[in-house]
Amino acid sequence: MSERVKTYMKRAYERGILVPAFNAAYPEMVKPICDALKRFKTFGMCEVARPDIEKFGAGGFDVIYREYHMHADPEYVSLHQDHVPVIDEDGEDVDYMTLLEQAIGLGFDSVMVDGSRLPLEKNIRICREVARMAHERGVPVEAELGAVLGHESGPLPPYEELFESGEGFTSPEDAERFVKESGVDWLSVAIGNIHGAISGAAKDRKKLNARLSIPHLKKIRAATGIPLVLHGGSGIRREYLLDAIGHGITKINIGTDIRQAYEKKLGETKEVTDAQEAVAEVIGRLIVEYFCIEGSADRLAR
Repeated sequence: MSERVKTYMKRAYERGILVPAFNAAYPEMVKPICDALKRFKTFGMCEVARPDIEKFGAGGFDVIYREYHMHADPEYVSLHQDHVPVIDEDGEDVDYMTLLEQAIGLGFDSVMVDGSRLPLEKNIRICREVARMAHERGVPVEAELGAVLGHESGPLPPYEELFESGEGFTSPEDAERFVKESGVDWLSVAIGNIHGAISGAAKDRKKLNARLSIPHLKKIRAATGIPLVLHGGSGIRREYLLDAIGHGITKINIGTDIRQAYEKKLGETKEVTDAQEAVAEVIGRLIVEYFCIEGSADRLAR
């Protein structure tokens, strides 16, 4: 499956087709993610990040792996290990290599190491080591460069202030060097996107509508030539998102929208099946109305 994922991502990048990746913050979210992708014949990813485990109720990479293999049709959905940070949102060192090796050993189709909080030289060195280890087992690697903010504790500066200043944006020059020297397969970039909050009262609030700097994205694409990833996909204004897909954004992570739908419905009815239906409804709406990618699995298979 890892080889198919790598092939599909390359084709998606070349053809301007989006691959959506949905975070399972709870094990019960895996089924509606898999079911919705199959129902709409769309190729996407079910993914789980370390913050989903530490801050929510995902349980563990092994838990999500078991749920995935109970419900997934590999023709439509692969399993991705999202955000394994080298230094986490609380400033703590993480035993990242153990977590990455665990996921690869379980059978995850792709993994992500996040060294974006490190100096460039160290980020390159660590990602090169991870890429070497993963590629020996045929598993593609995603990395991050720049600061996709939102997971940190404490309030962020006003969004428009961040956007206008370009604070944390991925440097095209650094990205060119990073891709060449690290050997990673996909690169998560910062161009105005932000993560949804994962702690405190803010985790339950509606996420702000983010913008994207398309001129900056064009420079990154020209400098790298590999599939680019947009983290913090919930809440991005549609016109910016569709434009970004045409300029190198190949994978987009959706977490807040479906997690909040699950938690809200579960709180209202106390029924897991109702909460799962709420997740599937949001995903279906995103696939059909927002991203317009229904039927993408067939197009990527050819």
